[in-house]
Amino acid sequence: MRSKLGNTGLSVSKIALGGNVFGWTVDKETSFKILDYLEDLGGNFIDTADVYSTWKAGNTGGESEKIIGSWQKSRGNRDSLVIATKVGGIMDNNNRGLSKQYIIKAAEASLRRLKTDYIDLYQSHYDDATTPIEETLEAYQQLIKEGKVRYIGASNISPQRFLLSLKMSTDNTLPSYDTLQPEYNLYDRQYYETAFEQDCIRNKIGVITYFSLASGFLTGKYRNVLDLKKSERGKRVQKYLNERGHNILNALDHIAIELNSKPSTIAISWLLSKPSITAAIVSATNLTQLQELFKAADLKLMDDHIETLNSASSY
Repeated sequence: MRSKLGNTGLSVSKIALGGNVFGWTVDKETSFKILDYLEDLGGNFIDTADVYSTWKAGNTGGESEKIIGSWQKSRGNRDSLVIATKVGGIMDNNNRGLSKQYIIKAAEASLRRLKTDYIDLYQSHYDDATTPIEETLEAYQQLIKEGKVRYIGASNISPQRFLLSLKMSTDNTLPSYDTLQPEYNLYDRQYYETAFEQDCIRNKIGVITYFSLASGFLTGKYRNVLDLKKSERGKRVQKYLNERGHNILNALDHIAIELNSKPSTIAISWLLSKPSITAAIVSATNLTQLQELFKAADLKLMDDHIETLNSASSY
């Protein structure tokens, strides 16, 4: 199942495959298998970033883009894909931010790694208050005019700066952010819903959620302190181990049993039931995980299911 991505002309699968694990916890061979399966399941949307995965020892950034690029080149399927990547994260001390000079340089590097002539969606990964908004948008304008970027988006930006960027685009006849990529899931609801949601609807912004499963917490894998040792991501999950977190897991368990599904599938389906959400980014390290998550796009939660989840995760 696909939907239009905000004001863009892009038609994307409601499940976006997160490329953060490629070259980190998933090697090239397994990454290719997951990407092949993405297509088998009807998916066409891949999200990555130039900084994936600088945090792994021995990596310098760009590992995910290189794997995706090698895969699409070997399969000859570029035209059927929507590839989103990001700029602005810290590659090293001299390569970061959203200055025009840096964005142009970083885009060229991403294009080389992705083995493509164009990026479907190029996103400001982190806001850069040291660079004038107009300068950042002028960089995107140049890339769009050159045919190297089709649409632009923002992530990790304050609601005030996001709205100011939209205004600057209109006032100066510059490209406008068509998408927003916020942290949003059943647990982490309040910030997006109170600071962004209505403005995104009003401006027809395509919203693509990251940490859609709260770093894996909403899969039900982590239920106590001992479970935190199960993976590298465990330390990110400790903040969810509280009464509200357990209420959410209990609600997910109950609905999953009723629908013969998985908690993770239910959690993503809840996200996709929100009118403002275009797609949910999910990461998978094996084919079974990806299959279960993709089922969320076709799973129709009933009103009472949604109310149960809303109540359990209320803030």
